[in-house]
Amino acid sequence: MPKEKPRVNIGEVIKTYRSQRGLSQGDIERRTGLLRCYLSRVENGHTVPSLETLAKIAEAMDISLADFFPGTETPRDRETQKALGELSQDEIRFLAEIKKYSNTLSDGDKRLVLAMIRKMATLIPAQAAAAKKIIARRPTA
Repeated sequence: MPKEKPRVNIGEVIKTYRSQRGLSQGDIERRTGLLRCYLSRVENGHTVPSLETLAKIAEAMDISLADFFPGTETPRDRETQKALGELSQDEIRFLAEIKKYSNTLSDGDKRLVLAMIRKMATLIPAQAAAAKKIIARRPTA
């Protein structure tokens, strides 16, 4: 009896999630202890990880194991994917970097970081506008 061909290319799914989060194979290697060459073989379809190994990879990318399999999407998952699709690669990498460190922050520290970002975001446009006014007032030679 022939084996059924898998409907999911797990390596492609892993690679897609990894790149969406701005992670390298080295990042996954450090987080899981799995060798980079093994991850490469998985992503290129040369080997299929065990469920235990797949769970390690999912945890390293901060996703659920179900995210690797089609048909398990929730409305929230679709909203998240839509939001990610609207972000640039730089924005995704920036958010992934923040996420990497946010796990160790207390709730109070998280609120503080958000308050600092909000403050910086309001100061930068105001500073840029002030600089334009100063330049516009300078006499020309």
